[in-house]
Amino acid sequence: MIKSSELILNPDGSVYHLNLLPENIAHDIIFVGDQNRVEKITQSFDSIEFSTQKREFKTQTGMLKGKRITVMSTGIGPDNIDIVMNELDALVNIDLKTREIKENLTSLNIIRIGTSGSLQADIPVDSFVLSKYAIGLDNMLRSYLIDDVTEKDMENAFEKHTNWDDKKGKPYAISCSSILEDKIFSDKMHKGITATSGGFYGPQGRVLRLNIQDEDLNDKLEQFNFEDNRVTNLEMETAAIYGLGKLLGHNCLSLNAIIANRASGTFSADPYKTVDELIAYALEKLAQ
Repeated sequence: MIKSSELILNPDGSVYHLNLLPENIAHDIIFVGDQNRVEKITQSFDSIEFSTQKREFKTQTGMLKGKRITVMSTGIGPDNIDIVMNELDALVNIDLKTREIKENLTSLNIIRIGTSGSLQADIPVDSFVLSKYAIGLDNMLRSYLIDDVTEKDMENAFEKHTNWDDKKGKPYAISCSSILEDKIFSDKMHKGITATSGGFYGPQGRVLRLNIQDEDLNDKLEQFNFEDNRVTNLEMETAAIYGLGKLLGHNCLSLNAIIANRASGTFSADPYKTVDELIAYALEKLAQ
């Protein structure tokens, strides 16, 4: 039995941070970072059966063209993803009353729809990127036993290419769900490796008042290529989602609306339009 200190529940029996009971979620789940983006998606639903919010975690579940879908905001960063993925898994794979792991496990389909900055000059603002792989620079996933799910050859090549400083921890590389990749991908999208950092400023090469450990990191990311897969973009969630998804047995895919191009220094004139177009595209694919 899992101890109360390890799986914390609210007085109504819901999981602690997400404030959810098992019946509140669908098996098809969309992640967004921004809590205000949840209703931008669910406004397209035919009906909404459930809605709740605790802190930055907002959840709505409803029906779209006969398919039950949950939309959830995760907030920013790998630490939040650690909370969301573990509590979602608990909802479907742990009996919350007995605190026992279920004999028959459930796999969720999780699609992240996020904004991101491109590292490649030929991936312009207002385009879409599907993350075939993700490289985690954040070190969060190394708290788990991950050797059976990582792309070790890619990790080693990346460390060598970037001359990675071991004091920052070893990067990890994870692939997306091939099932969701086949369902979602089209020629509208670029495809490649997404780099996931543990912060927005220094960890992504931004300099305000503090010097950073590797001022050439973004250039190294841009130039990295492994078996014809290059680093397309940089953000803060995808590798953590992919890693925990692999470990827990869920299908995960990350879709990115490119609103900035770090190589050219450009920013989208209408980033909200780009996000709306990606949302519409993903919902169309999910509802099919």
